Amino acid sequence: MVFKQWRFAILIVIMFFCWIGNSVAANLTATGTVFLDTNGNKVKDDSEEGLSGVRVSNGQEVVQTDANGEYSLEVSDDTILFVIKPRGYMTPIDENHLPKFYYIHKPNGSPKGLKYEGIAPTGPLPDSIDFPLIEQPEPETFKVLVFGDTQPSNMQEIEWLAHDVIEEVIGTDAVFGLSLGDLVGDNLNLFQPLNEVMATVGIPWYNVYGNHDMNRRATDDRYADETFERVYGPTCYSFDWGPVHFINIDNVHFLPDKEDNPPYRSEVGERQLKFIKNDLAFVPKDQLVVVSMHIPLPQMQDVQELMKLLKDRPHTLSLSAHTHLQRDDFIGAEQGWKEDDPHHHHNHATTSGTWWKGALDEIGIPHTTMRDGAPNGYGIFTFSGNQYSIRFKAARRPANYQMNIYAPWEVAATKTGETDVLVNVFSGNRRSKVEFRLGNDGEWKPMTYTPQQDPYYKALKARDDAIHRERKLFNSFRETMKSLLKEDVQIPQTGKPLLYGVAKSMHIWQAKLPADVPKGTHVINVRTTDMFGQTFTGRRIIRVY
Repeated sequence: MVFKQWRFAILIVIMFFCWIGNSVAANLTATGTVFLDTNGNKVKDDSEEGLSGVRVSNGQEVVQTDANGEYSLEVSDDTILFVIKPRGYMTPIDENHLPKFYYIHKPNGSPKGLKYEGIAPTGPLPDSIDFPLIEQPEPETFKVLVFGDTQPSNMQEIEWLAHDVIEEVIGTDAVFGLSLGDLVGDNLNLFQPLNEVMATVGIPWYNVYGNHDMNRRATDDRYADETFERVYGPTCYSFDWGPVHFINIDNVHFLPDKEDNPPYRSEVGERQLKFIKNDLAFVPKDQLVVVSMHIPLPQMQDVQELMKLLKDRPHTLSLSAHTHLQRDDFIGAEQGWKEDDPHHHHNHATTSGTWWKGALDEIGIPHTTMRDGAPNGYGIFTFSGNQYSIRFKAARRPANYQMNIYAPWEVAATKTGETDVLVNVFSGNRRSKVEFRLGNDGEWKPMTYTPQQDPYYKALKARDDAIHRERKLFNSFRETMKSLLKEDVQIPQTGKPLLYGVAKSMHIWQAKLPADVPKGTHVINVRTTDMFGQTFTGRRIIRVY
């Protein structure tokens, strides 16, 4: 009996020390230095000084470096340490212009069984994890390129992205680029060729994690982003550029056991909320804070928790993509925003448009018009102090192409007062002012904000559906001819059919033509001024008989 008691006691002691050992292994303290890399070799040389007051994070806690540039943070066996780039400094970038501001500590690497390559075992924690920075000028006013959903599913679509969008932004005066998730369309092997194409723009490029960037063979949400992390680093991080503080978050929570699509829900989660809270503790209240995510803020389960962290801040902006539409929401008390002025959330147009679908043009690129009638494209954001403005740019179109105007070509003189003019202002919202007039001397008349389906896209979708019905018939005929003639019949490439239905466009205005329009040919002039004071014009010719 005594022997059994001693054996039990020894077992308890062994288990205790094993627990202590595992705890130590899982919770180590990382130390290092943030330093000014004067020679650019990314290694701290004896002559190079540490930088004080620079923030470093383990994904939850945020600390500042001491007078010698040194920091210490607790890490587990699944931690990404990163430096929060301060104003006037830059982290290294790799050959594809991806910022390298982090160190991955995963001693055992990614779990087995992932479809796409995860993170190789990183081994024991180094004695010192140092972060090099170089000095760079960062003025009060600067530009940023913003892309929604590049989302290629194959190399053909990467080629379309290259020719349709990337070639025209090479040489941009933007200081960095930002992609708002769904970098690829589920094929994570495309990260590398995508990055090579994006690198030709020639500026640093930051990336947000999207639902089509998940490793879907992961056992839970913790491991769904392993491939993304291997290529791009943490999915939640922040940095300063000029006078603006940027926070990029992951609001896609993977649900591997969910039977219905989509296999995710949108939330920030406690871990990231803790990071954001700790991060903002170092950010002055009058500084502009830009929070970027993939899924729109109104669709997020814990939107109110995020809004609470941004309270008492008069200058905030949030960005998303995901919907393959362009719209603006002004977030109020019903979603947790307590300030007098609503929080501006901008759901950005996508560079892939409607998933690289639609008829091919004369050089073999699909029109890929979005479901709200806006063309595919990207944003040029201008930041100045704590203010900002957004300018939409349609791919391969002139910079002043900002709207489509709909009116019949011919109108009977007796029917002009009953005839509608519709205008789709691609980047407009309820705060935009839209006016029209006939000719150059008429009075400008206001148009009414009237969200509805875009008539051009409705016709385009109907035509596209008809084309692909005919293509199915031709495919059937092709198989018959192959069996009869013993040779193939080639079908001209027409592009992929448009997905989904026609969406309600949140940037359409409507008005009636005047009732007294004389017979003849007239020019409808449209003028719009957006919430930033930017004015754009458009024209459409009609004939009154």
